[in-house]
Amino acid sequence: MRLSEVVREQFNKNLSEATNEEIYVALLKMTKEAIKDKGYNEGKKKIYYISAEFLIGKLLSNNLINLGIYDEISKELADNGKNIAEIEEVELEPSLGNGGLGRLAACFIDSIATLGMNGAGVTLNYHLGLFKQVFENKLQKETPNYWITDNCWSTRNNERSYEVPFKGFSLKSTLYDIDVCGYDSKAIKLHLFDVDTVDEGMVQGDSIRFDQHDIARNLTLFIYPDDSTKDGQLLRIYQQYFMVSNGAQLAIAEAKERGCTDLRDLADYVVIQINDTHPSMVIPELIRLMTAEGLSTDEAIEVVKKTCAYTNHTILAEALEKWPIEYLEEVVPHLLPIIRDLDRRVREQYSDPSVAIIDEWNRVHMAHMDIHYSFSVNGVAALHTDILKDSELNNFYKIYPEKFNNKTNGITFRRWLMYCNRDLTSFITELIGDGFKKNADELEKLLQFKDDDAVLERLIEIKKAAKKNLVGFIKSNTGEDINEDAIYDIQVKRLHEYKRQQLNVLYIIHKYLEIKEGKKPETPINFIFGAKAAPAYVIAKDIIHVIICLQNLINNDPEVSPYMKVVMVQNYNVTAGEKLFPACDISEQISLASKEASGTGNMKFMLNGAVTIGTMDGANVEIAELVGEDNIYIFGESSEAVIEHYNKGDYRSFDYIKRNPEIAKLVGFLLSPEMLSVGHYDHLARLHKELVMKDWFMTLLDIEDYIKVKDQAFADYNDRKAWAKKMLVNIAKAGYFSSDRTIKQYNDDIWKLN
Repeated sequence: MRLSEVVREQFNKNLSEATNEEIYVALLKMTKEAIKDKGYNEGKKKIYYISAEFLIGKLLSNNLINLGIYDEISKELADNGKNIAEIEEVELEPSLGNGGLGRLAACFIDSIATLGMNGAGVTLNYHLGLFKQVFENKLQKETPNYWITDNCWSTRNNERSYEVPFKGFSLKSTLYDIDVCGYDSKAIKLHLFDVDTVDEGMVQGDSIRFDQHDIARNLTLFIYPDDSTKDGQLLRIYQQYFMVSNGAQLAIAEAKERGCTDLRDLADYVVIQINDTHPSMVIPELIRLMTAEGLSTDEAIEVVKKTCAYTNHTILAEALEKWPIEYLEEVVPHLLPIIRDLDRRVREQYSDPSVAIIDEWNRVHMAHMDIHYSFSVNGVAALHTDILKDSELNNFYKIYPEKFNNKTNGITFRRWLMYCNRDLTSFITELIGDGFKKNADELEKLLQFKDDDAVLERLIEIKKAAKKNLVGFIKSNTGEDINEDAIYDIQVKRLHEYKRQQLNVLYIIHKYLEIKEGKKPETPINFIFGAKAAPAYVIAKDIIHVIICLQNLINNDPEVSPYMKVVMVQNYNVTAGEKLFPACDISEQISLASKEASGTGNMKFMLNGAVTIGTMDGANVEIAELVGEDNIYIFGESSEAVIEHYNKGDYRSFDYIKRNPEIAKLVGFLLSPEMLSVGHYDHLARLHKELVMKDWFMTLLDIEDYIKVKDQAFADYNDRKAWAKKMLVNIAKAGYFSSDRTIKQYNDDIWKLN
């Protein structure tokens, strides 16, 4: 059925007369039906990818591309005087995630569907998301992010509902499904569990404050509710258990429907991927459910050890969840006998207290439980996995060397190239055909054109068009005017000290002072940031404040603004990323070496022709190996050197300030009259003190090398042909980072689906 017929049927209007909102509703109906008509992947064994977040982004155009009808729909709209880009603006972005973890999960379920695997995503139906970020008085303010409407992609599934027990009460779940359409393939489902009693009205005004005690009404309001208080931490435990109990009950029910008559055989029908530590309680929950159906504890544990696999996403100890026993007692007391039994079994087998599940302070280490009672433990980049094996989880690696494996992350090229950069996609297709759309390795064919001046010139033109598109987005998002002919230096990541936005800030101060002294860059530079800081992460919010202060100071200085601009994108999300990645020249991947598990933004930038400046950390290591030293800008201490600094405790930021006047000047500028004229003293002083007295993530360790290497990158940009060659090599070598490759490796090595 053509779109015009659906519009006529729905609204009794011609397509040319319909509003954008009416056309969106018609496309939503049409696309949902087309996905159902294609059908769903099937198989005896099914992967349940349980994750606290799935940052799926807007779905309309992605689904149209995967269904193979995007061009057809776009033409029909254009023939009727309509623009598909304007229709896309009607859609609200599902607010089901925060950053890299959730975006990765979204890419993975796209690839699971595309590769024809029987699978599903499992999470909660967060009504108000993380939060919508707005800037007031140069500070981050968190407001509710409403996205659920009568016309969104989720559909209520009345066939599935489960009772989830808590201390003193239970809640009955409601299931909503979002169809995830594979590229030229069938679909799978993203399962969003909810409760009918949730009440969006309990949120106070335009804040994210609410009564954290009324679990029946607040359970699925927000993802990652503020955990700086005990009530917030308890709510997280409620959420996590509700998610995994529903996921476990669903997996068992569906296994039975597929022919599992004996739960001792569950691993032949089900594999559960525990994405980070948030879903860890699925292990004791599965044991609880199976013993309730007649299995002995020993039998249930053996089944779990063959069914569950764990992905570790962090080297930061504070990010590996450890829940106090007393908190679990308040929420899920029925799980504690199981958890204590699992800990007892570990202690009987291993005398090393560092591998126990319950520590001396009566905290349950969720990652320890995952490692002991799963059959696979994977890191997400080669360096990350090596660090896990050699140091951070070495005590476990010695016990279970056979469990540890690496699965370098990937991204879906459907969204991050074919959708968000159609000009580049068309040009690549023109050069090498469209085989790369299903086999990303074919991008390597582009290398035959690296000395073709006409091809290089066209890449520059495509980049310029993307920049022009971004100029409009930046204006509407921030009110700032930026130069479309400038270098676009972009850092978009979750705001965390180890990702070192503060290092970038110090470079901007360096460049500002240079311009003030008369040393002007040959090509203007736009420094663009995007990130949300967790509501209770004080220093992260101070870094945002400093960036916005620099934006205000620099962009309003007639002496400096012709040569550089600073922009902090408000409410950075997938939709913003789709504008930013194609326009980027220099991709900032500047985490402290050994701290970034992987990163996937680095892959999206690379795929779209940006050149990376970064530390040898996470997937940067593999990018560097693929593109070669001429096509990446590496700086800073090695991960080995950083780990040694931590082991010795010999890094003191003040020593760098004391012996280097230039570093002292950059740090001191945070409290300069210029900054104090636009900023708040308390916020500026707190970040200044953090850099001078603590600097836990060693910003000043790498600042000199960063300035030197970044200056070189900006100088190299001026040789446009040589830079275009770097762009082409990065695009050509990006094929390895397809999530299709990652998911195939998960299946070959871990899931082994039929």
